[in-house]
Amino acid sequence: MLPYFDPEYENFSQRINPPRVCIDNSTCSDCTLVKVDSMNKNGILLEVVQVLSDLDLAISKAYITSDGGWFMDVFHVVDKQGQKVTDEKTIKHIEKALGPDSNLLGGAKGGSSPVRSVGMHSIGGDHTAIELKGPDRTGLLSEVFAVLAELGCNVLAAEVWTHRARVACVVYVNDVASGQAIGDACQLSRIEHRLRQVLRGHTAGGGDDRPVAHTNFFSAGSNTHVDRRLHQLMHADVDADDGAVGPGGAWNAAAAHAADEERPAVTVEHCEEKDYSVVNVKCRDRSKLLFDIVCTLTDMEYVVSHASVSSDGIYGLQELYIRRKDGRTLQKDEAERVIKCLEAAISRRVSEGFTLELCGRDRVGLLSDVTRVLREHGLTVTRADVTTVGEQAINVFYVRDASGQPVDMKTIEGLRVQIGQTVMLNVKKVPSSSAAKSPGQRPASGGAMSRTSFFSFGNLFAKLRA
Repeated sequence: MLPYFDPEYENFSQRINPPRVCIDNSTCSDCTLVKVDSMNKNGILLEVVQVLSDLDLAISKAYITSDGGWFMDVFHVVDKQGQKVTDEKTIKHIEKALGPDSNLLGGAKGGSSPVRSVGMHSIGGDHTAIELKGPDRTGLLSEVFAVLAELGCNVLAAEVWTHRARVACVVYVNDVASGQAIGDACQLSRIEHRLRQVLRGHTAGGGDDRPVAHTNFFSAGSNTHVDRRLHQLMHADVDADDGAVGPGGAWNAAAAHAADEERPAVTVEHCEEKDYSVVNVKCRDRSKLLFDIVCTLTDMEYVVSHASVSSDGIYGLQELYIRRKDGRTLQKDEAERVIKCLEAAISRRVSEGFTLELCGRDRVGLLSDVTRVLREHGLTVTRADVTTVGEQAINVFYVRDASGQPVDMKTIEGLRVQIGQTVMLNVKKVPSSSAAKSPGQRPASGGAMSRTSFFSFGNLFAKLRA
């Protein structure tokens, strides 16, 4: 007979040493310190960084140690405006998500962050999540949204990433007629069949031996963090190959040049004294950089025991001491793969060209119409963030010229004529990696922007609120 084991004993030390979080606005004049102390567990660093990233807080410095049984972190953060975090709602969210009542040690009564959300806007429970991945090409997103509209699916939210001629996206939909999640097996089968056809495109039956198309459905109860899932989809697709491939798989000299410009410097060395593998990263600083790195290492089953994060002008510097989950350091072939996968994870959020922020009354087929207009103007979508707040659609598209050339301003004017009749359009140019940055200037949350022009059409906000 096996001896009796009280399941409560395992959590005893966690109960007498609950997580502690301190929001310090007095120590530093230009940032807020978020200090977290807790019992250690696998994946705890990712959970903490995920909470801060979901709030769009930029991490300028961090000191991390989680060796042994205790976890201690200090993060220097600012909000989207580059200011201290003083909003009481944000502070309470951090304290609740990382404090003693959180699930930081697996004992939470609620989630630490809104996992079924895009852009921090909850989309409710009546939805079906669809995962897609496959080869990218110009106009693919337009075709996907057109099929969903044709099959009676209303898109509530979506996030789309493209990198090196591959695309991954998570789309949240409900049934137009009922406003509920799609539960009919026949309808789900039709949707999957049509989406697979779109994803395969002209590569179906060709000589490409990579996975051509992938679709998956999740119910409203699935606890999927969108950004992490997108990293997993692209990582599983071995999104770490060399070279720059344009839409449709064609080699693109402009894309190759941009990739070289933005290519992060990643090295892996062995620390003899402490028997760690040391990962050093230097790349253009941006929002969610630490999340992307920690997410990738965690999903590759490496543990970050110590780390320091800082910035040097426009560059972010990170030094991470890691081991495998079994306590061993990396072998040479492992180190090479870590470098490639981190380079890919960092580069997925790097965009050049323009961001188009569209705001208007939501309706079935809106995304299909907007992305069709982008395609007709020779623009390809490299990333997209789609949200719905009440009856209002708030969509952000990162676009560039499909041929790899700079976007002509006449194209932007053409968009204003067609799209601007029904939505409010804000156009921002993403600076190239060589753009100068004034000393002391903070990287903007979500990427620095310059030469912003704002187009407003017909008092549309007033109409939306009427």
